[in-house]
Amino acid sequence: MYVAVKGGERAIANAHAWLNEERRGDPAVPQMSVAQIREQMALAVNRVMAEGSLYDPDLAALAIRQARGDLIEAVFLIRAYRTTLPRLGTSVPVRTGAMAVDRRISATFKDLPGGQVLGPTFDYTHRLLDFADAAAMDPAPAGDPGPDADPGSPAGPHPDPMPHVTQILDRDGLIERVAPDDTPAPDLTREPLELPASRALRLQALARGDEGFLLSLAYSTQRGYGRTHAFVGELRIGRVPVQMEIPELGFAIQIGEIELTECETVNQFKGSRLEPAQFTRGYGLVLGQSERKAIAVSLVDRALRWQELAEDDTGAPAQDAEFVLSHCDNIQATGFLEHIKLPHYVDFQAELELVRRLRTEAETALQEAAE
Repeated sequence: MYVAVKGGERAIANAHAWLNEERRGDPAVPQMSVAQIREQMALAVNRVMAEGSLYDPDLAALAIRQARGDLIEAVFLIRAYRTTLPRLGTSVPVRTGAMAVDRRISATFKDLPGGQVLGPTFDYTHRLLDFADAAAMDPAPAGDPGPDADPGSPAGPHPDPMPHVTQILDRDGLIERVAPDDTPAPDLTREPLELPASRALRLQALARGDEGFLLSLAYSTQRGYGRTHAFVGELRIGRVPVQMEIPELGFAIQIGEIELTECETVNQFKGSRLEPAQFTRGYGLVLGQSERKAIAVSLVDRALRWQELAEDDTGAPAQDAEFVLSHCDNIQATGFLEHIKLPHYVDFQAELELVRRLRTEAETALQEAAE
């Protein structure tokens, strides 16, 4: 904010008042509640939570309403609020293998231990506008599942834990094994990004990066800009318990649960003189239900591992860690982009004076040459 500009204070106050009116919309239309946004716009809520680095569906829904549906502005609101919260402790790593899954699919094996669980997905819809949905605004009576309900479909998450699909390949030594790393990862929400970044830090930055930016980068790797030809080894969505170690007790207790989307891709690797031919992994883990982003993160993660796997640098953007990590954060990008609409009167006057002087010098030189 340019506090030196005093004459615009009244105009700014009026702009805020007008914004409040526009946010409310037509008073004759019922106002959308936070609960409605949370329950009926869950995917938008999940994106705001993921990119805002704060798991709280109610706050994310409130931010979306306050931002008039601008998700990046909502992410900004969530991150700003997050900075005011004290940190009471650190949870232990979650075990996604024990996830109570709502959706779990694999593009590599048809028959899986636990089976394929399609879950709630747009994948098999016809992508046609449902005008009947707009017309049927009256909710079904309590206890009535409605005419479109499938009485044979299972309700709730899959009750039994499901092993990861890559364990099938790992059992036969066909996929790289990831050595456990107990080194604490830096906290990107409290410490600035430093390069070169470890894989743990890269995954953290990608998990809260802008979905659209990561989608474009992932798409570029599929088109040849990054040497990544991936299969979705497994995509799972569900809830996992969150535990925290209590020093006074000497053991960890469950403090809640969160919804996560996890994607592990299987990628080709021809091997080297030191490593036999095997598959390699790409990994993505995102707060909430956000499978498009989780897949994108896993593709970009694999592309960024080219040095670790002794592959050639093709010059693809997705292989450039500095480019990817420095530009994937939508709040930093928004701040830098939108600051140019704020007053730059002094800077522009200096540029204007320079252009006038250069034009005058050029005209003088032309006149002298003509003489």
